[in-house]
Amino acid sequence: MSVQVEKLEKNMAKLTIEVPAEELEKAIQTAYNKNKNKISVPGFRKGKVPRQLVEKMYGKEVFYEDAANILIPDAYDKAYDECGEEIVSTPKIEVTQLEAGKPFVFTAEVALKPEVKLGKYKGVKVEKQDTAVTDEEVTAAIDKERENSARTVVVEDRPVKDGDITVIDFEGFVAKKPFEGGKGENYPLTIGSGAFIPGFEEQLIGVNKDEQVDVKVTFPKDYHAEELKGKKATFKVTVKEIKEKILPELDDEFASEVSEFETVDEYKADVRKKLEEKKVKEAEGAKEDAVIEAIVNDAAMEIPEAMIETQQRQLVDDFAQRMQMQGLSMEQYYQFTGLDQAKMLEQVKPQAERKIKSRLVLEAVVKAEKIEASEEEYNKELERMAEVYNMEIDKVKEMIAGNEKAIAQIKEDLAITKAVKFVVDEAKEK
Repeated sequence: MSVQVEKLEKNMAKLTIEVPAEELEKAIQTAYNKNKNKISVPGFRKGKVPRQLVEKMYGKEVFYEDAANILIPDAYDKAYDECGEEIVSTPKIEVTQLEAGKPFVFTAEVALKPEVKLGKYKGVKVEKQDTAVTDEEVTAAIDKERENSARTVVVEDRPVKDGDITVIDFEGFVAKKPFEGGKGENYPLTIGSGAFIPGFEEQLIGVNKDEQVDVKVTFPKDYHAEELKGKKATFKVTVKEIKEKILPELDDEFASEVSEFETVDEYKADVRKKLEEKKVKEAEGAKEDAVIEAIVNDAAMEIPEAMIETQQRQLVDDFAQRMQMQGLSMEQYYQFTGLDQAKMLEQVKPQAERKIKSRLVLEAVVKAEKIEASEEEYNKELERMAEVYNMEIDKVKEMIAGNEKAIAQIKEDLAITKAVKFVVDEAKEK
């Protein structure tokens, strides 16, 4: 097998990969063996029709496509290793020669890792993050806990007010005609939750139990249902039930029930401490993001579109796996959100670009500062992996042993982490 590399514009390259004719012949024979049991010819039992006869009847190209699919993955992997280039995208394959008795030739258009010219990356100035916790924030956190501990009681002697939990029947009309999905019975709705379109919930305030009211709204121009975008609608709504939340008193009894402390003062002090810890952690993350963004903005690089597309697909695939773990398919997700794959890919494009640029810049910092992961750091990372995957450390080492790519990737990721700490420690707050 041979591979030739042609550099193209914008950090793209075309690999021309040639596979010997003998390997193509083997692949054609493999394709025939895979398909022969499906071929029926009068006078022959299934699986016994000679290959030459099949090719004569259906054309000698009958097994070419399967043969190409057999050869391309392995041939491309070998070309990837042999070409000496840092490829950062999935290949766009095109077959240029496929004929028995001749070498099999195909091209793979790929993106190459772009060169990064670092600007200022030491002593970057970023805004200082405020980590002070106010009394209002403490009160809000405690009120949220009181809300979680609230009991719900049925209201009979007053109309709906903001914050109430109602049960409603409703039917919507556009131009006096009902529309699909506009009807519901015994629907629980918390007033002020924003669960319904703007203006709907507010119009239920002051309505009594068993009273019917016409709620007039306008659907948002970006509403997911095309036929309802920007349309005026009237909902006939009946309030069937009104409930309100009764929050517990903020006293020592409440403090002892929701925490390990016996008094309100101790409980408040603990809430403040946890909020301070959270703010400090958030500030550290915000500073890190700001420093990396500043370094990226001061660096120069030309990102090939194919590299971005590959990262977009990876982000969507990762999201799909998370959805699947929650028991939701992407088809269901698209149905619920009104998105499709194309819209989803476009939605994640800015994130894909940020991710690529940040990684490339940090790799450049690693190179500029000659940052490396020590053996101690590498071994600690293996111990962390063993803990995450609930495996014995020796088993993890056994799995990685000999896999130079995996070892190099782990050490590279550790070096990137050290580079992040380096640029953040070097940064100045203003």
